[in-house]
Amino acid sequence: MRDSVAATITATAERPQAPPHLSNRLIGWGFVLPFLVLLAVFVLVPTAAVIVISFTDWRLGEATISFAGLENYRALLTERVPRISAANTILYALMVTPLSVALGLWLAVLIEGSRLGRTFFRSACFLPVVSTTVAMAIVWEFLLHPTLGPVNSALLLAGLPPQRFLSDADLVLPTLAAIAIWENAGYTMVLFLAGLKSISAELYDAATVDGADRPWERFWTVTFPLLGPTLVFVVIIMLLRSFRVFETVATLTGGGPRRASEVMLFTIYQEGFQYFQIGYASAITVVFVLFLLVLTLVNFRLMDRTVHYK
Repeated sequence: MRDSVAATITATAERPQAPPHLSNRLIGWGFVLPFLVLLAVFVLVPTAAVIVISFTDWRLGEATISFAGLENYRALLTERVPRISAANTILYALMVTPLSVALGLWLAVLIEGSRLGRTFFRSACFLPVVSTTVAMAIVWEFLLHPTLGPVNSALLLAGLPPQRFLSDADLVLPTLAAIAIWENAGYTMVLFLAGLKSISAELYDAATVDGADRPWERFWTVTFPLLGPTLVFVVIIMLLRSFRVFETVATLTGGGPRRASEVMLFTIYQEGFQYFQIGYASAITVVFVLFLLVLTLVNFRLMDRTVHYK
């Protein structure tokens, strides 16, 4: 009996063992595999499908699909509607991104420097972010109503003429941008608050000793330089959020009046699910995604050069 047990132990000891690094790799792949499967199913495969469909003339509901080559992309460059929606989207992003970042930074510095009501003001400023966009759009539609809205009532009390904020081609895009700035300010505020928490109080004491005793001097010498990495992240996120505007346009204006508020995502929605031109909508989607990718990379490279990392 003892001889058999000893033989078993000896055989087990002599059996070749898997290298430690190999077992660690298998464990690592076991953790990563679910993410890779979800990435492939929900991102890579749909992206490849959109690229393939963009070279076809497929219309939603039709059983036959024909290869169209670059015809959809030629139409994208020659037709008037995509150019209008692209210009509106860029103008909208140029209005929303810098003002949302500046307002969020101002709110973060103001709340972080105050001693009373921090929790209340954080919650109040962040409330538009957690609210449903469509519900908030309906509220704004009432507030900006040309005859019943409180905003125009306030203008009348001030002796100013009422404005058609959502039906005037000159006012509709700035109005939508103002709504987005109000909604995004709380989001950027929270990100900047997290960045402010990482700045040591000793640096402010050192700046005071060096003569920067005014709040704005401490902001420009300590706070703003050390918020560089946070600022890069916030600007990129806000650019992407601004270019992905859809809900407020679809709810409040429907792209009108006279396409003055039509943006890229709304054009993609119309071409694909109202006019059923899936191939053409896919081509617009591919160009739009490539534009966002290039814009993000260029913005990151330009801003990264001026950032001071700790």
